[in-house]
Amino acid sequence: MRGACGGFLFGIPLLYTMEVWWVGSLVKPQLMMIAIALMFVVVFLLNKTEGFRKRQRRGRPYEAITDTIEAIAIGIICSTLMLILLREITPETSLKESIGKIIFESVPFTFGVALANQFLGESNNNQQASKNHAKHNNNLDATFADLGATLIGATVIAFNIAPTDEVPMIVAAVSAPWLLAIIAASLVISYAIVFQAGFSDQQKRKQQKGIFQRPLSETVVSYLVSLLASAFMLWFFHKLSLSDPGNIWLENSLILGLPATIGGAAGRLAI
Repeated sequence: MRGACGGFLFGIPLLYTMEVWWVGSLVKPQLMMIAIALMFVVVFLLNKTEGFRKRQRRGRPYEAITDTIEAIAIGIICSTLMLILLREITPETSLKESIGKIIFESVPFTFGVALANQFLGESNNNQQASKNHAKHNNNLDATFADLGATLIGATVIAFNIAPTDEVPMIVAAVSAPWLLAIIAASLVISYAIVFQAGFSDQQKRKQQKGIFQRPLSETVVSYLVSLLASAFMLWFFHKLSLSDPGNIWLENSLILGLPATIGGAAGRLAI
């Protein structure tokens, strides 16, 4: 779960890049094999130094190789699921095109898996200090801190996606059931990043006091905040206007809300 969440944090921005979709659609099998080989070498070196496990095995070389294969598999699975969810892979997509898209989109996901522990691993901060911090936190102040961190994280991740044409392209390809699936995926990934993946100061996160400070309610409220931030960013970049019907606002906000929610989850981990 830690590795998958790291993959989402690092891989989502590139997932909303049509140039990568096109390269994956046109790439030759020889280049696919080269991409996999280079990805294997880089991830192997990362696993030799840190890796995505809490306690990285540093013994025999084959253990690092096993971890590398696992990291690549996680990256491929995550990128495949997201490409299907965003309708960039459908039953009509050819096998060659699907494999090309998966391989090229899996590169940042796999790097995220390998880097998850190095950049987002558990902090060595004194747990008692975290408890004291939580104890003296005012509920209202903690709530505003959470909302502010969510807004900042959502903006950092989604701001460079909002002005692009990828969002309306994805909106045109998805139907109502797929939008529901995107909502579910956004909530599940956000919850996993903050409360299940064991990233930095997760215990402190659970002790945080606030009006909505229960895992489920915090996840839902943070998702709504991320959606509002997404709608504002789309309006700011003139991708939406006040004359557009409500369903257009909703559909576009839900699509951009996926990376925004992931960014918001990372932001809450940082406070």
